Amino acid sequence: MLQQYTKEFRYNLKLAAPVMLGMLGHTFVGLIDNIMVGQLGTAELAAVSLGNSFMFIAMSLGIGFSTAITPLVAEADGEGNFDRGKSVFKHGLFLCTTLGVVLFLIILVAKPLMYLMKQPPEVVELAIPYLDLVAFSLIPLISFQALKQFSDGLSMTKYPMYATLVANLVNVLLNYVLIFGKFGFPEMGIVGAAVGTLVSRIVMVVFLWVFLKKKEKSKSYVTRVNFFSLERSAINKILALGFPSALQMFFEVGIFTAAVWLSGILGKNPQAANQIALNLASMTFMIAMGLSVAAMVRVGNQKGLRQFKELKRIAISIFLLTFLIEVVFALFFTLCNEILPQIYLDVDDIANQLDTTEVIAIAAKLLIVAALFQISDGIQVVVLGALRGLQDVKIPTVITFIAYWVVGFPISYYLGLYTSYKSSGIWIGLLAGLTVSAVLLYIRFQYLTKNLIHEKDTF
Repeated sequence: MLQQYTKEFRYNLKLAAPVMLGMLGHTFVGLIDNIMVGQLGTAELAAVSLGNSFMFIAMSLGIGFSTAITPLVAEADGEGNFDRGKSVFKHGLFLCTTLGVVLFLIILVAKPLMYLMKQPPEVVELAIPYLDLVAFSLIPLISFQALKQFSDGLSMTKYPMYATLVANLVNVLLNYVLIFGKFGFPEMGIVGAAVGTLVSRIVMVVFLWVFLKKKEKSKSYVTRVNFFSLERSAINKILALGFPSALQMFFEVGIFTAAVWLSGILGKNPQAANQIALNLASMTFMIAMGLSVAAMVRVGNQKGLRQFKELKRIAISIFLLTFLIEVVFALFFTLCNEILPQIYLDVDDIANQLDTTEVIAIAAKLLIVAALFQISDGIQVVVLGALRGLQDVKIPTVITFIAYWVVGFPISYYLGLYTSYKSSGIWIGLLAGLTVSAVLLYIRFQYLTKNLIHEKDTF
C-alpha cells in the first residue's frame, strides 16, 4: 500500500530538486545580505528587514501571479498543444513584466509609510535608500519568474536553477566589494547590498533567456514572439488563475511581513531576531516550494491526460515526501536553535555585545516555534501547488485569507503586543495560521479529486 506512494519519491525529487536549489538561490541572496549586513550592526540588519518587508509583499504578488503560467503550460504540454503553450508564455511574460513595473511604482509611493509605522527612527533612515534600489529589482525579478514558471511547466526545471546560481555568484562578489568597500570600490553599507541584489536579478533574466533559446524543447516557444499581438481571451485566462494565486501568496507573505512590523514595535533587537529566524525558516520553506512546483507540474500533466486516479496517487506521494522532509527540518531547528543565530552576528564585537546577546536569545526562542510550523508550512504550500495544478484557485484563496488573517494575525497581534510572550507570541500566531491553512487545503484537495474520479467512472 505504502509502496505505491514511495515509488514516486525518486522522480518527484528529480523534478523538484532543481526548483529547490533555484528557490534556495533566491533565499541565499537574502542570507548573504543578512550575514554581511549583520557585521555592520543590529540597526543595519533591522533596516534590511524593514525594507525587505515591503519587498516581500510586492514579491508575493508578482511571484504568486506568475505561478498561473506553470499549470497552463503543463496542461498544454500534456495534451501536446504547442500553440496554446506558446500563447501562455507570450501573454504570461507580458503580464508579469507589466506587473513588475506597477509594483515598483507602488513601493516608491508607499515608502513614506515607514515613518507612520512606529518603527525605530534610525532603522527607517537606513532602510529608505536601500529600498529604492531593491524595489527597482522587482522588474527583472518578476520577468525572471515568468520565464522560470514557463520552464517549470515544460518540466525543464534545471535551467532556472543554473541562472540563479550564476546570479548568486554575482551577488556575493558585489556585496563583498560594495558593502565593505573592497578593491578600491566605495564603502556603501546596506546600499551596496541593494546594488548587488539589483545586478544579480538582471543577470538571472539574461542567463535564463539564453538557456531557453538554446534548448531544443523550448527554443521554438521563446523565438519569434510578437508581444504586440495580444489576445483578450488568453490574457483573461491567465488573470483568472494569476490574480487569486497572487492573493494566496500575498495573504501568507503578508502575515509574515506583519510579524516584521509587530517585531519593530517591540524594538530593533526583536526585529533583528525576527529577521534571522525568518531568513532561516525561508530557506527550509524553499524545499517545500520546490515540491509544490513538482505537484503543480505533475498534477497539471495528469489533468491534461484526464488520469484522475493517477493524479491523486502522485499528489499524495508528494504530500508524504514533504511531511518526511519537514520532520527532519523540525528536528534540526530544535537541536540547533541557539547555534544558528550566531551565524548572522559578530559575537566578538564588544561594543554591541548586549544587543547581540539579546538578539540571539530571542531568535533561539523563535526557532523553536519555527520548528513546530515546518510541517504545517510545508504541507500547505505543496497542497496549494496541487490545487493550482487542478486550476482550482478561488476557494483556496478564501481558505488562505481565513487561515492567516481571521485566525493567525489576531493571535500574533494579541500575544505579541499584550502578553509576556512578545516575539514568541507573534510566531505562535504564524503557527496557528499555517496549521489551519494546511488542514483546510487538504480537505479541499480530497473533495475535488474524489469528485473528478467519480465523474470519470460514471461516464
